[in-house]
Amino acid sequence: MLEVEVRYRTPDRAAVIDRLTALGAERVEERSEADLYFEAPDRDLKARDEALRLRRSGPRNVLTFKGPRRDAGTKTRPEVEVPLADGAEVAAAAERLLGSLGYRPLATVRKRREVYRLVRDGFRLEVCFDEVERVGSFVELEVVVAEELCGPAQAVLLRTAAELGLTDAETRSYLALVLQASAGS
Repeated sequence: MLEVEVRYRTPDRAAVIDRLTALGAERVEERSEADLYFEAPDRDLKARDEALRLRRSGPRNVLTFKGPRRDAGTKTRPEVEVPLADGAEVAAAAERLLGSLGYRPLATVRKRREVYRLVRDGFRLEVCFDEVERVGSFVELEVVVAEELCGPAQAVLLRTAAELGLTDAETRSYLALVLQASAGS
């Protein structure tokens, strides 16, 4: 599956939410996430534009690999997610397992996320308002699709972003932004 995503800085969150709900979006949840990213022992993930993370969202744990981006206009990339059992003990065990294989923790990205969902042209979009610790406020529009639907999904995301009045695109990952903020402090 491909993750197709666009991200923007959000100076006026309330206005974007008003436009979003006018399009029929429903707020589905608010959650805190802590994404622990790893460096690999056998390859330079950053140089390959790849990422491996362990996400903790409340009690939920998910291990995710993100492949290299496919284009500059959107953040389209292969994504493999493996849900793990719930709980801090499982997250700690997953971290120990990765460490035993030579993977080293790189950085943790912490965010507060408010999630909305809507359907546009047959695509189920997730729109997330993120408050990312140390780097600011963003809105992400995302859809996960099969390879053959990539082009139409990208078009729907970009059109929806324009309708929401989003113009300040952020192409860097949250990890890159957090690492940059850490280097500056």
